[in-house]
Amino acid sequence: MEIRGTARKNSKTKDLVKKLKPGEIAIINHPDLDQVAAESLIKSQVRLVINASPSITGRYPNLGPMLLSKAGVPILDAVGFDCFNALPECAEVEIKEGRIYWQEQLLGEGVILNPERIEAATEAAKKNLNHELDKFIQNTLEYALVEKDLVLGGLKLPSLRTNLHKRQVLVVVRGQNYREDLKIILSYIREVKPVLIGVDGGADALIEFGLKPHLIIGDMDSVSDQALRSGAELVVHAYPDGRAPGLKRIRQLNLAAVTFPAPGTSEDLALILAYEKGADLIVAVGTHSNMIDFLEKGRPGMASTFLVRLKVGSILVDARGVSKLYHSRIKSGQIFVICLAAFIPFVLVLSLNKYFWDWLRLLWLKLRFLLKI
Repeated sequence: MEIRGTARKNSKTKDLVKKLKPGEIAIINHPDLDQVAAESLIKSQVRLVINASPSITGRYPNLGPMLLSKAGVPILDAVGFDCFNALPECAEVEIKEGRIYWQEQLLGEGVILNPERIEAATEAAKKNLNHELDKFIQNTLEYALVEKDLVLGGLKLPSLRTNLHKRQVLVVVRGQNYREDLKIILSYIREVKPVLIGVDGGADALIEFGLKPHLIIGDMDSVSDQALRSGAELVVHAYPDGRAPGLKRIRQLNLAAVTFPAPGTSEDLALILAYEKGADLIVAVGTHSNMIDFLEKGRPGMASTFLVRLKVGSILVDARGVSKLYHSRIKSGQIFVICLAAFIPFVLVLSLNKYFWDWLRLLWLKLRFLLKI
């Protein structure tokens, strides 16, 4: 494999994809490359991904590398931190047989992940799931004792301008298959007009579909300036002690925001806020709800999510994966029947019109004259 191109790097993949251009080489430091990161790289139309870390460490069967492979994006894996640091930003680099060259200088080398290697590593990682699950359960139980205020109501809720009482609420997280799921429920959004809550990058997901979020909740680290300036009410997720690093960015943009000090994830806060503010129904898209999701986010447990779903479950409809449930396929025969059904009333109306029959007779006479019959 020989590839030459402009290389851009960032240790955070979500920040890198914001500046990548089609055809460029993405240099990341992302152990256990997850599905959302892979999808964002594919959407950026990168030519090659160079990962300083192993894209599959073997802890669990992460989905990112296989997605990149299926999309035709090669991965040069585990090139090391020295190589990552040595690679200049926006430089023309050349990759030959797994080796990285800049100005004819060898900076490092890695392993090209072909589909066979990815599949073998993924299968090996599946065998480690029982061990990871054991640790995950223990961590979840321990964190549950700390985060129980999410259920017991010990949180101080922020004041909101947006009214959620007795209204349906759509909470969007930029998680697995969020685009497909949003596409499926667009008719619901247009007809019911629920309150739209974007969790960090979920706000950009709504804007991507031409929807304006009413509320944006999160750490404010993975949402665009465009979304923050969209006019949505901003709620910054703060630590339980009140510290809110995300407020710095909001102030730099000269925007107003309220804080919500609480443990757990930002999507947990969005669900609990909608519930406590009296929402009639909560529809969730792209949320994280299983061990693989949380391992991909680097979290050792899912206590807050478990507790929140216990509390709000009576009014929660999880739309995640709904796009996988049913795919409508319209057959050509069905299209013909629909067209025929629409044509029959037209013919019936014409058959009752005297001028129509006169026109047909004239047309027949003209045909006979032209054909001499």
